[in-house]
Amino acid sequence: MSEQTTEGQGLVRGIGLLQATALNMSNMVGVGIFVTIPLIIAAMGGPQCMLGWVVGAILALCDGLVWSELAAAMPGTGGTYLYLRAAFQKTRLGEILPFLFIWQFVFSGPLEIASGYIGFAQYVGYFWHNMGVTGTRLVSVTVGVLVIALLYRGITAIGKMAVVLCVGMLVTVLWVIVSGFLNFNPKLAFDFPPGAFTFSTGFFAGFGSAMLIAMYDLLGYYDICYVGGEVRNPERVIPRSIIYSVIGIAAIYLLTTLSIISVIPWREAMHSKFIASEFIEKLYGGKAAGLVTALVLWTAFASLFALLLGYSRIPYAAAINGHFFKSFARLHPTGRFPYVSLLVMGGLSIVASLWPLDQVITALLTSRILVQFIGQIIALDYIRRHKPEIPRPFRMWLYPIPSIIAFLGWIYIFATSGWIYIGFGLATLAAGVVVFRLSSNRRAAEAQT
Repeated sequence: MSEQTTEGQGLVRGIGLLQATALNMSNMVGVGIFVTIPLIIAAMGGPQCMLGWVVGAILALCDGLVWSELAAAMPGTGGTYLYLRAAFQKTRLGEILPFLFIWQFVFSGPLEIASGYIGFAQYVGYFWHNMGVTGTRLVSVTVGVLVIALLYRGITAIGKMAVVLCVGMLVTVLWVIVSGFLNFNPKLAFDFPPGAFTFSTGFFAGFGSAMLIAMYDLLGYYDICYVGGEVRNPERVIPRSIIYSVIGIAAIYLLTTLSIISVIPWREAMHSKFIASEFIEKLYGGKAAGLVTALVLWTAFASLFALLLGYSRIPYAAAINGHFFKSFARLHPTGRFPYVSLLVMGGLSIVASLWPLDQVITALLTSRILVQFIGQIIALDYIRRHKPEIPRPFRMWLYPIPSIIAFLGWIYIFATSGWIYIGFGLATLAAGVVVFRLSSNRRAAEAQT
């Protein structure tokens, strides 16, 4: 099929199903799984942490159906921004919700990309012993600049590059999974501590933390929605790429965790900083561990590549509709990609990589849940009830059950994230409301004069 141009935006529809799925999957895996397996084990205190992956996958699939219906109906560039603006157009929410999404995105977007830079630098520490804070920051900055440089080109070349990076990611996780099952020790894999499934306040708090980590690792199943204006046959490609990505990556996460704790006792694994490297080193020695570490870094880089690609399109989409600075609407004269947005988002992500990883993960989710994930669920229901003129070529299965599950799941994660991060999420939202009101009052005053 020849490339198509997105009417009114100048973007090229050059991404097919393979490239779309590769972008999502590369974004979802990244370095997160290899950094957070110890964290999710510690959150629940044993192999029962795998419950977090299972329930997280259910939540991601249900939420993915929300994204699928919205993206198939409105296959433009910008994702959530586009959906909120179209759903609540000509209402008060139609102005404030898209603004609040862009506002929180200024906080959460760079934090999410930065978490990948931090994880990448952490695994570089397997080769560079005692690298220290200065070395970690140097690695983060270098990787950030390299990702920007590779994305500074047309979308067709990027789609092909995403497939190559995704292949490297699959080789990495398959090596870990196959090695684990070839050396599987069920006594280690199912070494549940006493009271592992006893329902208590501690259990539910730990489960909430495990769910937060699981959803952080699964984030990215919707990455293709941000570049929907550059996807061929979006009403067919986007929903399938989301569903394939969630099912495939959830299975990979579950099998990877089970493989690792079947070789390394979970009480030891929960304290590891290079769990994949130590896993392979225990089975095959130092040279093999060095190779898998290099593949983990490849996987992390693939994720960062896909993530910055999608997130650089959000300010661009807002700018072309007059809701963000006009400079972000500029396209590269030959490559036809939003180069200003790419450079700014890439730069902010490098700066955000100076924060500790655990704080970055929690803060990015709590600042995003209320407006983006909850907002989209409400927007889909509103469209179904009040916007019959919007065509919906893909319809959620068993509606409204997936929407309800997604809504309750996100609320549970937010409520169990801890008072500091709940306060951070609410504070950023309240600040956004204040800024919106001040901006609206200023525009009204200028209009009167």
